[in-house]
Amino acid sequence: MTGTTTTQGTEVPELAAGYRPGRTLPLRVELIRQVKRRRTLVMGAVLALLPFVLVIAFAVGGDPAGRNGQVTLMDTATASGANFAATCLFVSAGFLLVIPVALFCGDTIASEANWSSLRYLLAAPVPRARLLWSKLTVALGLSLGAMVLLPVVALGAGTVAYGWGPLDIPTGGSLPAGTAAQRLLIVIAYVFVSQLVTAGLAFWLSTKTDNPLGAVGGAVFLTIVGNVLDAVTALGDWRDFLPAHWQFAWADMMQERPEWSGMIQGAAVSVAYAVVLFALAFRGFARKDVVS
Repeated sequence: MTGTTTTQGTEVPELAAGYRPGRTLPLRVELIRQVKRRRTLVMGAVLALLPFVLVIAFAVGGDPAGRNGQVTLMDTATASGANFAATCLFVSAGFLLVIPVALFCGDTIASEANWSSLRYLLAAPVPRARLLWSKLTVALGLSLGAMVLLPVVALGAGTVAYGWGPLDIPTGGSLPAGTAAQRLLIVIAYVFVSQLVTAGLAFWLSTKTDNPLGAVGGAVFLTIVGNVLDAVTALGDWRDFLPAHWQFAWADMMQERPEWSGMIQGAAVSVAYAVVLFALAFRGFARKDVVS
């Protein structure tokens, strides 16, 4: 800021020459900064190694077999690379993929406050809304990257171990490899949308605390609570309003004729919660007295 001007008795601050609020904290700079952080590299390594751990587990334990005459997606994991990728998503979507989303979104603002650099960013000056949008965009981008990394590595590892072929459907029949790959892309997109609730929780908590572990842990805890509540059948139709109730609706895509109704309802619930949580984060941070 450089001085003020007076308009009808009201002082209006003058912006410094060349200052453009929309050009502060560029996404490229923030992305490079976050990608180089140790927690990002460690999380990427964990997700990339999981498929190889499962390949070794199946090699040691032998081919999976259905129990009680029922065949599940896990039982067809070694049928092809596509089956293996779908299985990796199945075993990780409920909890493992929650971790990177909570980590990347919960570490946004709270980490800056914890490092006592938040007030200096705002004094740069970076507008508060611009700061949140930049942080949130990068965090969601990294979260999507984590969800893409796991099945892509799994597809490659599974193809090497079990061959490239159609996706065997547990209930019978199969999907051509090309169709299976397209379905997996839809599944990844849905898993990302279903995790927006966790992202919203973590981001909102990140604007409320100076402790990044508190924001990350709080988001994970509340997500687990949602999963527990969904298991309480006594809640009946109330479970339809829980995002956790729809987290595996993508399994309907692993059919010869995909069923969209569950995914549409799940996406609507997740987006509704996420919009409210993101709005609360922006509204609260705009009024927050930043001292860290």
